[in-house]
Amino acid sequence: MKPTLQTVADAVGVSRSTVSNAYSRPDQLSAELRERIFEAARKLGYAGPNPVARTLRRGRVGAIGVLFTDMMAQAFTDPYAVEFLRGLAQAAERHGTGLVLIPLSKRDPDGSSAALRDAVVDGFCVHCVPDWPMLLAEARRRGLPVVAEFPPEDDPGVMTVGIDDREAAGKAAEHLLRLGHRRIAFIGFKLARGHPTGVVSLEDPAEAYFHLSLERLLGFYDACAQSGGDQPEIVLVNAVANTRAEGAAAAAHALDRADRCTAIVTYSDVLGLGVLDALAARGLRPGRDISVVGFDDIPEAASAGLTTIRQPAAEKGAMSAELLLDPPQDPAGRRVLLPVQLIVRSSTGPVERN
Repeated sequence: MKPTLQTVADAVGVSRSTVSNAYSRPDQLSAELRERIFEAARKLGYAGPNPVARTLRRGRVGAIGVLFTDMMAQAFTDPYAVEFLRGLAQAAERHGTGLVLIPLSKRDPDGSSAALRDAVVDGFCVHCVPDWPMLLAEARRRGLPVVAEFPPEDDPGVMTVGIDDREAAGKAAEHLLRLGHRRIAFIGFKLARGHPTGVVSLEDPAEAYFHLSLERLLGFYDACAQSGGDQPEIVLVNAVANTRAEGAAAAAHALDRADRCTAIVTYSDVLGLGVLDALAARGLRPGRDISVVGFDDIPEAASAGLTTIRQPAAEKGAMSAELLLDPPQDPAGRRVLLPVQLIVRSSTGPVERN
């Protein structure tokens, strides 16, 4: 039979609690007794108490579950995700807590639900998950705290650390409108469900697949509606991935048309850098021939001269961990709204330069 804590206790002639203390509270035993217990455990093939069971008895696991899409590589390659996770990890470390990345696959919803049910964590942090409300019920059934960048407005039980994406995107649109641009493309990440890279027509903006793309698109529309005068022509372009190569591919649909757009706004800086690549391939100059605005202000945006919306990614991650591990009693303190800033660089300029 598989050796147990009791097997070791019987072999040494001590109680179960004494053997348990040898592993979890070594200061309670003499060095000689501990070594006797470990020697007996080695001979019997006993590996020690089950770590999962031990953490469950303590009532705390010491890990935050981070919900990702099935693009797990994004956690290590996307600059914004890397900064967010850095802030999350630094704050978690201060609490003696680790991170568990949980990929969620739209191709295997049952598997995603099982991953949530089985995850041994103290709470969930939701990051970049388009369909995450469908899995929220599973997380809530666990009775664990949840923090997200964009929770449902009707669910006060979910904590929030985010920005006003709609207002932020409005700042980008206002900047271009002040520069005189009236043919503007908006490249959104997963703007339309199941649609390939290319121009899309959304009769109802609420049809947008990814919540953040929808919020930023609505902010774009808000600024246009409030601009007065001739309303700008808006071209919506769907990007199926948040990558530089996809940004270049999506930009082609705004650039290679008879009525070429004079400005392009992108869901992220990564897509924006791809747009700059597309301009270079066509001999076009950013800020002179075509203006480009990104979103996030990742480190490479500055060196590329990309105008963008700066949001505090690392601070967002750190605050998410703090809310999960030390939630305030005041419900108002469980909804954190962080500031954003329009950073103007050389990739935008007046339309008269075109």
